[in-house]
Amino acid sequence: MTKSLTAHYPSLAAKRVFVTGGATGVGGSAVEAFASQGALVGFVDKNVRAGEALCGRVQAATGNEPWFAPVDVTVEGALAEAIRTFAEDRNGLDVLVNNVANDARHDPMDVTLERWRENFSVNVDAAFFGAQAALKLMIPAGGGAIINISSINALLGFPNMPGYITAKSALLGMTKALANEYGPAGIRVNAVLPGWVATERQLETWLTPEAEAEWSTRVALKGRIEPSDVANLILFLSSNDSRMITSQFFIIDAGRT
Repeated sequence: MTKSLTAHYPSLAAKRVFVTGGATGVGGSAVEAFASQGALVGFVDKNVRAGEALCGRVQAATGNEPWFAPVDVTVEGALAEAIRTFAEDRNGLDVLVNNVANDARHDPMDVTLERWRENFSVNVDAAFFGAQAALKLMIPAGGGAIINISSINALLGFPNMPGYITAKSALLGMTKALANEYGPAGIRVNAVLPGWVATERQLETWLTPEAEAEWSTRVALKGRIEPSDVANLILFLSSNDSRMITSQFFIIDAGRT
């Protein structure tokens, strides 16, 4: 479960919050954090087992059971339909966290057109059309908040991740475009750029002891970036405490960039 929160946001109580890719990692931590704040949180994920397990843990810990639907965000219309269904069940939508991503590594010379489009389908298309569905609900309601989860990879351009890096860069442009377009409607749009977060997936695949030791030589603050650290920033950007913050990029990388 999420570590003890450093702040309580009364404005998040009963807010209707939707998280994409919310079963594990940063998304899962965000679901837990919002539920702990008393928000009405829903999420989608392809991983049914992990999603159902998270719902059980959150219900047991907070008494606030999340709404969950198994969804493949690359299926046209599936994410938008899930957002609409959640909003109908919870009588509205206040916050969208565009978290779902695929950071698969690949040599640039091996990338096919099909793989490139698959990458963008998860990392960019889902965020845009998720935002589109959310905006249709937020505009008539008089406002809302969208948080796009990008990455410091968009700034640093690490090797063997051309599709992911390009996609995460696109989210920064999308953040600026939507923030300026819909600010007059009371909708705030910001981006969070995490560094190397110690999620279960990263620890099982790329965040080896050797890689972590190398990373530690390049950061100002020693110690792992936990999913809960990112979730705490997401909470702030979703709360009324950040009511005049929009069109901004927030880096949380222990001083790597």
